[in-house]
Order: sequence, then structure tokens, then C-alpha cells
Amino acid sequence: MSGPLRVALLGNPNTGKTTLFNRLCGLRHKTSNFPGTTQEARVGFLKIGDHPVEIVDLPGIYSLELEQSESEICRRVLAGDLAPPGHAAAAPDVLCVVVDACSLHRNLLLVGEALRRRLPVVVVLNMSDLAHKRGLKIDYAALRERLGCEVIPASARKGDGLGQLALALQSARVPNVTPPGTQDGLETWTDGVVAGLVQADPAGRRVDITDSLDRAFTHPVVGLACFAFVMVGLFWSIFSLAKLPMDLISTLFGSLGDLVTGSMPEGVLREFVANGVLAGVGSTLVFLPQICLLFFLISLLEDTGYLARGAFVINRWLRPFGLSGHAFVPLLSSHACALPGIMACRGIPDRRERLAAILIAPFMSCSARIPVYVLLTGILFRESAFKQALAFVGCYALGIVAALVSAIVARRTLLRGPQRPMAMELPGYKRPSFRTAFLTTYDRGMVFLKNAGTNILAICIVLWWLQAFPRSEPPAQALELRAQASAMVENQAGTSQTPVPSAAEDLIQQAERLEHTSALRDSFAGRIGRTIQPVFAPLGYDWQLTVGVVTSFAAREVFVSTMAVMVTGSEEHEDEGVLARIGAATRDDGTTLIFTRPTSWSLLVYYVLAMQCLPTLAVTAREAGGVKWAIIQLGWMSGMAYLAGTIVYFIAGGAA
Repeated sequence: MSGPLRVALLGNPNTGKTTLFNRLCGLRHKTSNFPGTTQEARVGFLKIGDHPVEIVDLPGIYSLELEQSESEICRRVLAGDLAPPGHAAAAPDVLCVVVDACSLHRNLLLVGEALRRRLPVVVVLNMSDLAHKRGLKIDYAALRERLGCEVIPASARKGDGLGQLALALQSARVPNVTPPGTQDGLETWTDGVVAGLVQADPAGRRVDITDSLDRAFTHPVVGLACFAFVMVGLFWSIFSLAKLPMDLISTLFGSLGDLVTGSMPEGVLREFVANGVLAGVGSTLVFLPQICLLFFLISLLEDTGYLARGAFVINRWLRPFGLSGHAFVPLLSSHACALPGIMACRGIPDRRERLAAILIAPFMSCSARIPVYVLLTGILFRESAFKQALAFVGCYALGIVAALVSAIVARRTLLRGPQRPMAMELPGYKRPSFRTAFLTTYDRGMVFLKNAGTNILAICIVLWWLQAFPRSEPPAQALELRAQASAMVENQAGTSQTPVPSAAEDLIQQAERLEHTSALRDSFAGRIGRTIQPVFAPLGYDWQLTVGVVTSFAAREVFVSTMAVMVTGSEEHEDEGVLARIGAATRDDGTTLIFTRPTSWSLLVYYVLAMQCLPTLAVTAREAGGVKWAIIQLGWMSGMAYLAGTIVYFIAGGAA
């Protein structure tokens, strides 16, 4: 063979197929999508002796004959009609079928379908160590004879049997057994294969607590309480453990910005590097710790076998809304960031449900909304931390309700169709593989950086340009203040005093704030805000708020920074004094507050519901399979936010 040995990895979900792939390939793999689909194509590389081997990790399926996108991809790859990007379409040289040794009978249905493809086949009995601990004795010689191909007992988690597997892949042949061509005949054939093949060894049998645990974890009440406890712990860990690395990343890029500002000559290039490039990269990387920690913990939960029980429990609560338990984890993940939540929707087998979950995921209140919530709840309830906390809870609840209502609308209109019953295997409990979790985290983190990071960086650069140009002359009042400060400094010359008087410093700061505000008012972003302001007038927004809303369509978290620049001339919006000044800022007439109570309530509801994240739209277009879905998502969420914000503004007394 002149080229690499091409191996396709096939198996049921929860058989340890991904663990085996990671054990064989480690970091020597790349992830993309199969052409024309949203399903991942993971291709790994290794060497057996001096010969290169290329392994394609196919989606986990229960049958090659099901009418599902995952099954269709597997059929096309095995037929040689589909290949990962950059690879020529051709049938694999070897088909490696991964089987759970503890559930041999059920897994043999897929093995029989694989044998009918008449490709060289190797069967891997994974988790053989667990089967042994449970007192199961498998006659491997008889199984090889009945299947007509090589059978390798292995433990992907421990790395056992991988040497035998490597040799078997090199010498694989087309099986000399052909199962029946019908599904009914295949089930009769499976019964014959396992007959007398597996024996229970009472002497070596361990007490299996799976049934006892399942009675608790799948109970309608106890199971729901357990799931709530696990999820609270999961997200508490994400927000608490990720805080330190996020702060370090923010500090690092802040220091880099200060370094650039201090070392480069004043001008457009310095502003571009400091406020455009570095700010854009920093705003991308600052979310990476949360995203990586989220995937790491979810991978551990999934590997233990618990996550399937949680999805089973929540399924009955989601079915009235056209969703199933498969959608719960992606929606829950979206509370950290909608990007990984939408990407996690790939695990939803039903296409209509998957699209519905993608469309509603951004309704979940993500971490980018938190700065806006802090500002607005602080303005509305300055004297009551308890009421601020209640308002926070209300924001999250409103997002969830809006998501479920939208799911019903989507499933009864655009995504109308029968709701597939939730078929989910409850795998056995086992110790999680930290190696698999680390590799999964690395893989997901790189996908985020490559796909989302580039979009976020581009958006930040465009946003900086809109706020920085065109250049305008400083207002006369700012020039007068600077002149007064200079006069104070000159009057001080020759005296024993060396520091600049505090009054002069105050005048300079006032001048800088006026210059910042004037420059932003005259910038492209300011002009856009003045032009669009009549559209947002029913919600009670003046042109300054309109600028904040328009710029935050790129990313919600820039709203507070934009408003800080508008009213204080400073981006240091973490300072409590700045937040107070934002709340006390007035409109152009100097008498009316920008953030009146009706306007603040309107803004709070608007930011809960609005789609204001261009990277999310880009990921939606890619994951849903077309730009039209991103347009639908943007239109629906923006329309709902506008209508709800207008209603709230009038109810709160904005019309008075």
C-alpha cells in the first residue's frame, strides 16, 4: 500500500469510541465538518511501525439503516461517497467497529450491518475490564469464528489491547461471514451469535449498584433535585474557578495595551493596535477559560454515565415545548456562552429539534449580559441588594420562558413535524477519563478560537473604527478648560510648589471627557445613532442610548463601555463612581436623565431578549446549515425584544 492505511471508526454511542480515538491519536488530529453537513469529521493520524494510519471517527449511531443525518454520513463514508475536507472520497481500507463488552447483544446489531458492507473489519470489544469486573466471561475464540473477523478485547481508558489492535488493523480481511440482509433476519442472527457465548461467573461477580443509583437519578422528584444540584455545582465551578484565569487574561491584555500606549508614538496606529487589535484579541480570549472549563466538566459528567440520566429526567419537562432531554445540556451551556451551547446542539439526533435548540439558545442569559444587568439593576434598585438579586433571577427566568415559547412557535411553524421519542441509552457508571476530558477540552477550545475568535476580533476592529473616525476638532469649551489649566501651571512656575495643582488636573480631566464625548458624537457610530434614534424612540432611548444599543449588536458586553465613554469619557466602567455617573447622566437638554426608570426597565427587558452578538449569528449560520436561519434568529429575537421593551416602557410610565 503506497498511501496511509485508512480506518473508519464505527460504533454505538457510549461504547468508548471517542476514548479509543483519543488514545490512538491524542493531539494528532484535526476537527472540521463533513462537507455540506453540520456533523463533525474528526481525523486522526498515527504510525504502526513505519506505516502511516489515518483514522476517521464517525458519528455514534445505533444503526446504519436509520433515517438520520448521522447514519447517512456513515453510509456515505463507508460507500466511498463522502470524505472529510481535504481528503479524496474513497471507501476505507479497514472498518473498525467498537463494541461495549458489557452489552454485547445490543451492539452486535450494528456489527452485523457493518459485516454486510463487505469491507475488511476488525471488532474491538471495549471496556473488557469492566465486563470482567462484573463477572462476565466471553469466549473470544468462538466470537471470532461466528463473526468471521478478528475480535480484540481492549480497554481504551487504560490503553489495554492497543498493540493487538494495531496488528489486527494491518492484517484485516473481508469477513467470511455474511449476516442476513433484512433487519428481522439480522436480529435472529444476533441471537445465534451470542448463544452460549457469555457466561456469568458468580465467584468474580461484583455487586452492581447501577439499578440502585438509577432508581434515584431517574426518579421524577429525587432525580430532578439531584440534577439541579449537579448543574448548580457545575456552573458555580465555571464562574468561580474561571474567574482567576479570566482576570489574569484581562490584566495581561490591559498591561499590553498600556505598554503599546507608552512605547508607540501618539497617532492612529497606536490607537488601532491598543484599542482595536489588542482589545479584540483580549475580548476573545477572556471567555476561553469559561468555555474550556465547561467542556471539561461536561466531558467528565458524560464519561461517568450520569449526564444521560439527567437528560432522561428533564425530557418530560421539555417535551410539551417540542424539545427533548437531548436539548437540555446545550441550552444549559448557553448560560455561560451561546457559542459552545449552539455547538453542543450537534448531539441532538433529530434535525428539527436540533434547529429549534440552535434558534433559541441565545435567549439564555449568557455571561456577556451580566455587566448590563449589573448597571441597570443598580440604577433601578440603588438601595436594595435583595431587589437587585430578584431582578437578576427575573432576567434569567424571562430568557428561559422566551426560549420555550419560541420553541413552541418554531416547532409548530417552520419546523413542524412529528416529535421523535427520546431514545437514549443509559450506559453503565464508570470512572471518567481525565485524558479524554483534556483532549476534548483542547479540541473544543481550538474550534472556538478558530471559528469564533476571528469573528470577534474583526467585529472589535470595525467597532473601534466606527468610534474613532472621522476625526473632529475639540469643542471650544474643552479648549478653554485646557487653556485655564495651562495658565494655572504657568502661574505656578518659579514658585516653590512643584506638583500641578489639583484644580488644573480637574480641568484637564473635564476637557478630556468633553473631547471624548464630542469625538464619539461626531464619529460614524454617533452619526449612526442620531440617524437611527427615531426607531428606538418608542422604547425611550435618546441618541446616546441608541449608540450604545447599536454598537452592542456586535457584542452585548460593549454597551457599558460605550455608555461610559459617552457620559464620562472613560472606559474604566468597573469603577463604582463611573457607574453612578452613568446613572446620573443627562440628555442633551441637561434636565432629563438618560436612564429614567421606564427607560431602564425597557433596556433591561430588551437586553434579555435581543440578539446582540454577531459571532453567535455566524455560528448559527454554520451549525444550522445556512444564513437564512441566522436571519430568522436575528429577526425573531430583535422583534420580540423591541415589542417587549416598548410595552414595558409604556407600562412603567414612559408615556406620561
